Amino acid sequence: MRYKDPLKQILEQTRWYWDHEGVRSDVRAAFRKALLCRTPALGAEVFASENGELIVYHTCKSRACPSCGHWATVRWQLARLAALPPVLYKGITFTMPNVLWRAFRDNRSLADALPALAASSVEALILAKHGLRTGVIAILHTFNGRLEFNSHVHTMVTAGGLQASSGSWSPSVYYDNDLLMRLWRGAVLDLLRAVHRAGALKTEMTSDELEAVLTQQERWWSVKIQSFKSTEHFLQYAGRYARRPPIAQRRIVYIGDGRVTFWAKDKKLKRLVQIQCSLEEFIDLWAQHIPKRYQHTVRYFGLLAPRALSQSFDAIFVAIGHQRQPRPKAPRWADSLRQSFGQDPLVDRTGQQMHWVRRLAPQASVRAGRAEL
Repeated sequence: MRYKDPLKQILEQTRWYWDHEGVRSDVRAAFRKALLCRTPALGAEVFASENGELIVYHTCKSRACPSCGHWATVRWQLARLAALPPVLYKGITFTMPNVLWRAFRDNRSLADALPALAASSVEALILAKHGLRTGVIAILHTFNGRLEFNSHVHTMVTAGGLQASSGSWSPSVYYDNDLLMRLWRGAVLDLLRAVHRAGALKTEMTSDELEAVLTQQERWWSVKIQSFKSTEHFLQYAGRYARRPPIAQRRIVYIGDGRVTFWAKDKKLKRLVQIQCSLEEFIDLWAQHIPKRYQHTVRYFGLLAPRALSQSFDAIFVAIGHQRQPRPKAPRWADSLRQSFGQDPLVDRTGQQMHWVRRLAPQASVRAGRAEL
């Protein structure tokens, strides 16, 4: 069964469960904003022609909103496509054994450190083996199809790198999968050991279980390396994780009797399976994937780091013989809808163009709520 705005329906029915001080303020803020998206509460822009007017309600820009997440992803992809050097890239996914998922779920600040560990593993490998500086985009991904907390990192790395001494660009080098896995595994386990020794590691594991996990130096950790045909290819792939909520609305097939059912891909069985849980359990699953306010889910390192852009990007573009593109303007909402659906929302039923006439202010209660959070 297809539902209209199923995530909003779930939030409405469970507001008593998540909208109180016992729940993280970041979660409450994200859920509240998602509920108000495209409603009079957030205000609106009014467009009109001789034949009538169109009220376009403001969006919430919440990390829990599927609509806003989609448009944020589109804008991010366009900006990255224009900014990134037109060189070869590789996608590397860094995972860990499922026995560690709970440790990073219960210590969210440690999960937020994983992109830096993945990037440092790549940079150390390429510098030591090939003497090159490389660029890395790292995206923390905390969920799987069942909405379990499955912490792993998706990265896009330059297939080659910049030779600092000569200023030349090496288009592609060999990425040693086994060595990269060992660097990643060692960095993650060292982090957990350091926090544990400091007495700051929150965990449900017993001392014996924790000791067994922290000494698994020979266990294989999956690190997947793949080549992409183009920058566009990777950005389409990465867009699934960069800005969107952990579950697409089309996956929700039933809401009722205090329960929700959604489908997920079972990689072992290689088929779709249905997951059923209570509405409250669904909220708990969803809430654990909402990051702290102002916490970036996409981070940049090495040659792509913000502090290095002014120097490294000029050097890269000179080395490969290309000119940098100007920063693109963000597409207007009307242009985006026209491109996606082939229809201009600002053309009325007679074919006449509508024009902006006024703005409707947000409701006072919404402004007060923003100040409170």
